[in-house]
Amino acid sequence: MKMFKYVACAVFSLFALSAAEAGEKKKMDKLSADMIVAGSYVVTMDEKQPLIENGAVAVKNGEIIYVGSKDDVFAKYTAAEMIDGEGKALMPGFVNGHTHSSMVLFRGMADDLELMTWLQKYIFPMEGRYVDPELIEAGTSLACYEMIQSGTTSFVDMYFYPDVIADVVDRCGMRAIISAPMIDFPSPGFKGWDDSYAAGVEYVKRWKEKAHPRIKPALAPHAPYTVSKEHLEVAFKTAQELDVPVSIHVAEDQAETKTIGDKYGKSSIQLLSEIGMLDQHTIAAHVVWPTEEDIKTVAGKSFGAIHNPTSNMKTGAGVAPVPALLEAGVHVGLGTDGAASNNDLDMWEEMRLAALIHKGVATNPTVVPAYEALKMATRGGAIAAGMEETGALIPGLKADMIQISLDSPRLTPLYDIMSQLVYAANSSDVVTSIVEGKVLMKDRTILTLDETKIKADVEKIASKIRADLKAQK
Repeated sequence: MKMFKYVACAVFSLFALSAAEAGEKKKMDKLSADMIVAGSYVVTMDEKQPLIENGAVAVKNGEIIYVGSKDDVFAKYTAAEMIDGEGKALMPGFVNGHTHSSMVLFRGMADDLELMTWLQKYIFPMEGRYVDPELIEAGTSLACYEMIQSGTTSFVDMYFYPDVIADVVDRCGMRAIISAPMIDFPSPGFKGWDDSYAAGVEYVKRWKEKAHPRIKPALAPHAPYTVSKEHLEVAFKTAQELDVPVSIHVAEDQAETKTIGDKYGKSSIQLLSEIGMLDQHTIAAHVVWPTEEDIKTVAGKSFGAIHNPTSNMKTGAGVAPVPALLEAGVHVGLGTDGAASNNDLDMWEEMRLAALIHKGVATNPTVVPAYEALKMATRGGAIAAGMEETGALIPGLKADMIQISLDSPRLTPLYDIMSQLVYAANSSDVVTSIVEGKVLMKDRTILTLDETKIKADVEKIASKIRADLKAQK
């Protein structure tokens, strides 16, 4: 009997050891990832498989390496960092295709004015008085905080002192195309075209040489109505030589249409097309008033039309013909524009308005359905901006993603996650933000920026602007 016990114990020990070894071997057989992020719903924006229920994404070296069901991902991969997705939707971070980040300092300063009055009597003069590296540092920090908190992971910026903007973006962890503005008349830090153009070229060369993984430089001739044809031609040629995008305001309002038509006898898009716009990727902000010929000209080309519905409505610029642009095959993204004309940097608002406004204009509820609006804010916007490395949860793309809590009564019940995200969710539902595999916000707490310092820096400048505005009354 004693011998049987010894044998039984030995057999049990061998079995336990064998099971432990098998478990360890199974663990060793798993592939290694840096991070696994899960979601009750994974909205991939991959047309082959746009939605995975109870899914997960594996990340390594800042890149997505696998997307699948949660069970599948955990069976294949092990990772040091696990982010639970119970009761959450996981989706690509938003791509804000056009903004002037530091203009948050002019938020609410001059509202309810037509575009040219707003620009020429308020914005340009106040920029001349207040825009300096200190304002850019504070403004960009505040803008990035607002964007991270509301689910934007990438943006295209056009404003002064781009090196300062790039430094803030580098520190806070976002992804951006940062363009150097060039204009024919005096602007902050410049006398006119010659020095603004020269500074823009040097800026682009510096950041091209750095080869930063998240920051791309670009040139930004402001608009056809503020930059001469000759200078626009130089800008596009230089962009081609340096192999960088051009960010520019195009066909923004009827005043521009009339100005360019009277001066050149053609539309802004036809003018730019003739001088090289289609030879280099162009991020065209607004595109509110393209002609049918314009749409045919840019369709299928390396041209991104960035729809800014809130800003365009607020300035009375009009409504871009987004359904016609999409139908023709034009790449269309969404942007907030600057907070001086919006008055926030909330891509949820832009996405929802883009879905609704065109239904009303067309008197057709099937125009710009939820998925199309979501696409313009993510993958479509990334392509329009020339950020093909992001905008979707697909292996090989950068791990830029956000988690949205679905716990709010406002999001209950849930039948269609795409519709729920577009028509019911908002910025307060974003709980996690990740860019290139690095967590920028966890449980609504931003990890890469100091809110208290930012607010203090902003108020220091805002108090001076406030006093100036009061003195002008």
